[in-house]
Parts: sequence; structure tokens; C-alpha cells
Amino acid sequence: LAPPPAGQTPAQTIRRRMTSSSKMSSQYYQEMQESFRSNSKSREFPAHTAKVHSVAWSCDGRRLASGSFDKTASVFVLEKDRLVKENNYRGHGDSVDQLCWHPTNPDLFVTASGDKTIRIWDVRTTKCIATVNTKGENINICWSPDGQTIAVGNKDDVVTFIDAKTHRSRAEEQFKFEVNEISWNNDNDMFFLTNGNGCINILSYPELKPIQSINAHPSNCICIKFDPAGRYFATGSADALVSLWDVEELVCVRCFSRLDWPVRTLSFSHDGKMLASASEDHFIDIAEVETGEKLWEVQCDSPTFTVAWHPKRPLLAYACDDKEGKYDNNREAGTVKLFGLPNDS
Repeated sequence: LAPPPAGQTPAQTIRRRMTSSSKMSSQYYQEMQESFRSNSKSREFPAHTAKVHSVAWSCDGRRLASGSFDKTASVFVLEKDRLVKENNYRGHGDSVDQLCWHPTNPDLFVTASGDKTIRIWDVRTTKCIATVNTKGENINICWSPDGQTIAVGNKDDVVTFIDAKTHRSRAEEQFKFEVNEISWNNDNDMFFLTNGNGCINILSYPELKPIQSINAHPSNCICIKFDPAGRYFATGSADALVSLWDVEELVCVRCFSRLDWPVRTLSFSHDGKMLASASEDHFIDIAEVETGEKLWEVQCDSPTFTVAWHPKRPLLAYACDDKEGKYDNNREAGTVKLFGLPNDS
């Protein structure tokens, strides 16, 4: 971690950095508000027969994948202002709880399932190219920024590191606390976990030696995301707060407090300047990262489980706990949604 300039505390360094960026951010704020005023339409697309747990964009932004309680993954192609269903991927014997794409190959994605396997899929052949057996029911997954390793966490708080080429386990870590979301930093040399005690645990990578445990929230720390620019990461908690952290200094820069329910999902925009956060509140909060101000809110009819900004455009994919029709409250809609479309589309 880089030391602050001579004679400056970490907080002073960050304040100086924030002052210079706040001038630029007010212009950005106005531009994005103007953009959303004419591009604030959401459209929904049928994806699954049950609740959607996870949405994620391929690195080139051409495809969106979704994973569902119905044991399948779906892949859509983005054509202008709509998502066109390309394929449905079957094979898992239980709920697909989380999925992610290869960081640089837009054809590969991986799914984590409660059936004690992960599966790697290739959209060119529409086939599963690898099934890797794991020891428990998998609930979270991430791909390392260098593309070489997949980390998967299960309900027993074991994180397994799998070689993405050989599909063999490289390492396995059993934790003594509830592991929620997992992520590498952008430099690929540290591994982060959020836990049930409100902490962020940081391990060195690939050694997996504990570096630091940060008391981030007074209650369960649920999700974590790194911004593409590499300046910040954000965590969401059961205390309904989102906290923003400086990557170099590992100090909290600000909190976002517009949600009233536990924060379930986060996503940074492609430029790192916007942060979307969602919960059981019936809206998605879109904040400007540098000021914490509300840029926009996306209205929803039900709790939101997953959000993902497009890697190149101000388009937000998301999925809610929607039900079919007004009268049948038991059937789940299984739709994915896209916000940021032109109002006249």
C-alpha cells in the first residue's frame, strides 16, 4: 500500500484528491442528470421461470447473463435498446445463485450452484466446457482479474480457488466466520471477503495470508464491489448503509444512506463515477461517487436482488422479486430489466 506524501496523513491525502475531483464532478452530475432525464426508461425481458438471483455483463458489453432459482442460466445479446434472448443453459441440479464472466474473454462465463458444482460455459458452442465438483452448496463466485483463477464460496464458509485452465483446486480456505461476498482487488494481489460480523477481511494473494480485518459496519457486511478505475471499493451492509473505501489507504471516504433495508447488491459504472445500490426498498439508488449525491433513482415494484452496470454505457441491468400478474402472487416473474433506455423508445 502506497504511503501518503511526506507530512500528510492518509485522510489529508484523500481530502486533497477529493477537492480536485469535486470540481469535475459537479459538471458530471449535471451531464448525467440531463442524460437520465431523456433516458430513464426501464424495459423488462422474460428470462426464467423463477426468481433471478444474479445478472452480469460480458467484458465487451455484448451479452448479459442471468442465473436463477429455476436451475438455469440465460444469455441475452444487447441489440440497440433491447435484450434478445440467445440461449438458456441447463445442467445444474439446483439454484444458480451467482455467475460472472471471464474478465477479458467475452465468450466464457461461470455459474455457482447449490448442487455442489460450478460450471464454465462457452457461448460460441452453447455448451458447458467444464463441471467442477466442490465440497458444499455454492453461493458466491468471482473470476480473478488476470483470468487464471475462479474463487467460489459455499454455505459452510469454505472458499475454493480453482485453476481456470486445468479446472483443479489450487487452494481451499475454511473461515471461522460467515463469508458473504468475495472479490479480488483490481491488481490481483489481494483477496477481499465481507463477513457476518460487519468486517472486511483482506488476504494477500496468492499466499492467502491475512493482511487486515477492517471493522466496516456494525452489522452483517453483505456485498463488495471494486470500481473499474481502481480508486475505490464499496461495501453494503445489513445496517442499510453503503460505505465507500479508498483502495490505497483502506479508509472509509463516505457513506451513502438513502436506503432503509439491508443492502444486497452494488455496481460501479464503467467510468467508476456512479454507484448503484439496491435492497428491499422499492427503488435502486444511483449515487455520484465523488460527492455521494443522488443522481437518480430507479423505481421498482419489489425488492431488488442484483444490479450490474454495462461496461461501456450508462445502462443498468437488474432483477427484482417480481410476481406474475396482479392476482397470482405465488408465481415468480423471472424477468431481467434494463434501465437507461431512451424515453421515446
